[in-house]
Amino acid sequence: MKKILTFTDKECRKVGLSGGKGGSLAHMTQYGIPVPPGFVVSSRAYEEVVDNKIVEKLLRKINLDDIETVNDVSIELQKYILSLKIPNKIETEIYNVFDELNLSLVAVRSSATSEDTKDASWAGELKTFLNTPKEKLLEMIKECWASLFSPRALLYRYEKGFSEKNISVSVVIQEMIQSEISGVCFTVHPVSMRRDHMLIESVFGLGESIVSGQVTPDSYLYDKDYDVILRIEPVKQMRKFCLPKNLRGIVWEEIPTDQQSKQKLNYKQIMELAAIFKKVESYYKMPQDIEWAFWAGSFYILQSRPITTL
Repeated sequence: MKKILTFTDKECRKVGLSGGKGGSLAHMTQYGIPVPPGFVVSSRAYEEVVDNKIVEKLLRKINLDDIETVNDVSIELQKYILSLKIPNKIETEIYNVFDELNLSLVAVRSSATSEDTKDASWAGELKTFLNTPKEKLLEMIKECWASLFSPRALLYRYEKGFSEKNISVSVVIQEMIQSEISGVCFTVHPVSMRRDHMLIESVFGLGESIVSGQVTPDSYLYDKDYDVILRIEPVKQMRKFCLPKNLRGIVWEEIPTDQQSKQKLNYKQIMELAAIFKKVESYYKMPQDIEWAFWAGSFYILQSRPITTL
């Protein structure tokens, strides 16, 4: 059985193997949504490397009435995961697929096997690493595995009633899109809850500045039934997240004064994006929270998950 699955593999759509994030990217790729190429280090790899008996033994030490036990167990579990050696066979398979897809810098994202289901959403609990070069890949994969046992993730596991459930984690490896413009979309308005209204938000640079709340985005209100833009609200942006010249991490960069008040997307681009978002929502048959990016003249969908707050 394959442990490394590309987004074009039929098996990659299974949440039990690829997690919510990886499964969603595989579904969209195979449906014709523009998704950056990539692959998943499936839960099979995690389960081969990580001894679940050791994990269960340590988890039994947690006493929710004593928060210190959560921190102590978290430290032990993460230390154990990071000390593991990924077998040569899996390592070779990872590097072979990386080369076959002609990847260079990648985003490495954790994807829990119970993630983004109707029961729970692990978004924000697990780690993501951007601009990762090939030589750092194995290290970041183990960091993603270890993030399943951070104090926050452990508390979330108990809060959602998963303490007795064997949760695995897969890792999504995806071409790093050096976004000129990026953003999010809610295919149902998150405040008014109107299902005919879609809210699109955009910023210059990488979308992490929206997700972290450090930059206020432009917002565009779109009517799905009438295929019209109802409202455009541009916002001045003075700095953006971008990739530095040494290709390590991400940095803030000042935006030239004459560009700061510029609307991020023009009318044609908003309409093009809205059509893609409608296609995504139509495929899933439920409201979606979508992350997107624009680079070198093309739009890409980076992630889509159900809106769990409706």
